[in-house]
Parts: sequence; structure tokens; C-alpha cells
Amino acid sequence: MTDQEKPRIDPRILRTRQLIKEALIDLLQEVDINKITVNRIAERATINRVTFYLHYKDIPDMLEKMAQEMAEDIESIMGSTKGDQNSDKNIDFFKLETLLEYIAKNDKFYKVVLNSRRSPIFTERLLTILTKAITEKTANNKLKTSNDIPRDIAIWYGSSALIGTIVA
Repeated sequence: MTDQEKPRIDPRILRTRQLIKEALIDLLQEVDINKITVNRIAERATINRVTFYLHYKDIPDMLEKMAQEMAEDIESIMGSTKGDQNSDKNIDFFKLETLLEYIAKNDKFYKVVLNSRRSPIFTERLLTILTKAITEKTANNKLKTSNDIPRDIAIWYGSSALIGTIVA
């Protein structure tokens, strides 16, 4: 679905969702995910509980939707390189610079959600996306590794190292 095909969302809805997300991220910096309640999120976001429930069923639903948005954003950034003539360059897997700039702009979100041990959904999704992107970009050229390391292990290691870089 292109930007023109997407239905326009009321700016008030977007603003409220952003307040809710920011409240959750702030709370995740302070307490463990299992100690966060809808009440605490609503108070921090300066909304009432009913408003929260208009947007999300519960906290796990909110986390799932946030993970999906993250995945779509990153896939969009990485997908923008399809058809590049530079696809055989190992250093330019998927416009790494663009991805890191995007993550830097949203560093608070990424540091919090990727460090959360109780909610691994974000790390798992990001690892899957990065692994897929690196695999696709290196499919045509044989990924050369030292010491005969199997290709799939090298790809997984590269993806994990990138996540570690983001979190650091």
C-alpha cells in the first residue's frame, strides 16, 4: 500500500498514540515491563484509561503494534535499496548509514525496547529483518568468511552485532 492509498489518520489520534508510546518508553526506563499497568501508562500520557483502550486492547497488544510499526519502518528503509547497482558491495548491505541515522533519531525507543529482557519481541523482529536483508543482499555473491565459517552463522553474527551496536 502506497502513501497515497493509505487512509489519512486524524492528527489527534496520531498525537494520542505518540503520547501513549512515549509514556510506555519512559516507564520502561524506570521499571520492569511486568510492573507497568495501563493506569500508569495513562497517567504518564495524561489521558484516561478509556482512551488507552480505544487504541490498544492491552499492554501486550500495544507492544505487538509497536513492534509491527518498527518492523515496517526498518523494512521500508532497507527495501529502498532494491534494484541498487551497488548490491555486490559487502559494506552497503541496505544503506546501513540511512538505517543508523533513523535509529539515532529514535534512540530512546530502540535502547529501551532492545534492552528489555521481558519483552524480546522487538529484538527478535529486528534480528529476523536484518538477517533476511543481509541474506538477500548476499545471495548473488558468495559471502566470504575467514576460517570457513558457514554463511548462515556469519549472517546471524552480523545481524546480532548490528543490534549490539544499536543498543550500545
